Formats: sequence, structure tokens, C-alpha cells
Amino acid sequence: MDVGMMMVFASYGWDGCSDSRVWDEEIRLARIAAESGFDCLWSAEHHFNDYSFVPDNIQLMTHLAALCPDIDVGTAAVILPWHDSLRVAENAAVLDLLSKGRFRLGMGRGLARREFAAFRLSMDESRERFDEAAPMIIEALRTGFMEGDGKFYRQPRVELRPRPQRSFDGRIYAVASSEDSVTSAARLGAHMVMFADRPWELRAPVIERGRALHRQYHGTEPPPVMLTEFCVCGSDLAATEREARQYQGKFVESNFHHYEFLGEHFQTVKGYDSYQQKAEIARQSGLEGAVAGFMQAASWGTPDRILRGLEARRQAIGDFALNVAFRFGGTPFEVAERGLRLFAKEVLPVLKSWGPAGAGRAAA
Repeated sequence: MDVGMMMVFASYGWDGCSDSRVWDEEIRLARIAAESGFDCLWSAEHHFNDYSFVPDNIQLMTHLAALCPDIDVGTAAVILPWHDSLRVAENAAVLDLLSKGRFRLGMGRGLARREFAAFRLSMDESRERFDEAAPMIIEALRTGFMEGDGKFYRQPRVELRPRPQRSFDGRIYAVASSEDSVTSAARLGAHMVMFADRPWELRAPVIERGRALHRQYHGTEPPPVMLTEFCVCGSDLAATEREARQYQGKFVESNFHHYEFLGEHFQTVKGYDSYQQKAEIARQSGLEGAVAGFMQAASWGTPDRILRGLEARRQAIGDFALNVAFRFGGTPFEVAERGLRLFAKEVLPVLKSWGPAGAGRAAA
């Protein structure tokens, strides 16, 4: 199994936590992960708020590629409607050149109304902008040339310099939290990227639909879906349950705040129907219910409990790649570091030993 570490870069949930401390702690964890056998370092793109602040994750990953030369780096994700497509392709080509092929490009369309407003963009256009920009970028990284004549990106044919040096096949990822995004990811031939925010049995039909669409569009087996989650790992089960309730709970609270899930705006924003359904559930269950659902989906507890949960997940949805965050929702650095080191020591080697899910079921 491919296992990465996710960096959120958040101060929501901490008292008096400076932006510089946030970045220092995340990069310290990145160096530990790179030395502990993880396959990739990942980061979101977010702007302006305590929820998360990585305004340029390709720039961040360029730094980490030099700091940690023996691990892949990835974006989860670059939010394409907020960028010029040509610049995304250029920056990706530069990072891939500097990292000697260790860069994985993840793309998304964005969800927070406040971020779109700050960039003077309409969320109504996000689906169309993503679906126009993403194929242009992928084609540019394949051929070395970008061009487009769509509604949003009228790009005269131009050559990328430095020219892309390697194929990005197998290194393209797309956030797929809504059904439209699942379809889009399948068209791109990308790894679907999903987040641990609801029971996996509810995700299984959508994941299978994405896999079927990939086979339909490309005639090949789909790449593994990457599941991003927020983990509390420790040796004391009761203590880690209390920690998970506190820190995963605070992270869910930050989601409610940043994405305004208790608001009504998803009813009127084009292309966000599935988030309107999520907002309705959030209003009905409240924060406490949302935290309970999150804890049911995410990993927490002792290494043994975490492994049993991941095995049950694999039985429910088949093979997947994993992307694990340890610092979120006010988690003290020492708790995040403890969880990372224990996960690397006792969970990671077992995950690396797993064969395909089908083979595991047949042998059981």
C-alpha cells in the first residue's frame, strides 16, 4: 500500500498559535515522516483563515523536495479555478524537474465560499473551470505544449520551458467528494482523492461508480483511490479515544466554520448538490452527530485498532492508498509526533505487507 502524510497547516483549535509555529511544526513532522518510511508528503491549498493556510502548495513542495530528497511530494490539491492553468503547468514541470520525477499533481475545484469571494470568482463556475483547465494541464505536461479555446481559458499554443522531462502517468490525482467530481476524475484517468468524513459503506457505491467509469473511458483498471484522513495514534486505547474526540471533534468544528455547512448557500450554488445534502445532514445531526460520524470513519486508537479498522475498510471498498494527517484540531505537537512515530513503527510495516484486497479475502 502507498502511504503518505498529509499536512494541513492549521491554527484552528490552538490557543495563541502563530503562523510561523504552524509551519515549523508541520515541516518538523514532514522530516520525521520522510525518515520513517512514508511514500509521499502531501498538502492542501487553502487561504486566509485559521482552518488552513497554504496559499501555494507547489512552492511548499519545492522546498520539501529539497529538504527531504528520498520521498515523493504531492498537492492535495491545487485548486484550479483560483489559478492560471498555464502557470500551474509551468510550476508543475519545474518541480518535477527539480525533484527528478518525485512530484504527484493533485487538483481540485474548491469548496469554501469565502475563498472564492476573496479571489473575486463565482463558485457557480468552479465545475466548468476545473473541467476545462485540468485536461489542458495534463495534456501540456504530456506533450510540452499548452493551448485551449474554451469558455474560460483561451490559451494560444505555447511551449513549456523547462520542458516536462517525464510522463505523469499514474501521478495525477483529483479530489472526488461529489458525484460530478468522481465523473471528472474518471475522465482524467486520475486517482480519486476522498476524505474520511463519513462511514465507508456509504462511500462504496460512489467509489465503485468511479472505477467503472474509468474502465469505460480508458479500457484499463483504475488507479487506487487515495483516502485522506486524520489520525490519533497511541498505546492507550481509552486515552486515544478521548484525544480523538477532542482533536477530531475540533477539526470537524473547523470544517463547519470554514465551509459554512450550517448555511443555506449550497442550495443555490451551481454544481454543489451533494454538499447541500451534507449540509442538510449537518443541520439535522448537529456538531455532535457529525463528530460521531467522523470518528466512525477516521482512524484512532492503538496500532492494533487502527489496523483492524483499515482492514475492515479494505473489505468494504477494496484496495486504496492512504494519506494520514497527525496534526489538526489543536493536537499538541508532542501528541502528533507520538502518533506519527508509533504509526510508522507498528502500522506502516503491516500496511506495506498487504497484498491485493481480493487475495486477502480469498486467503481468509
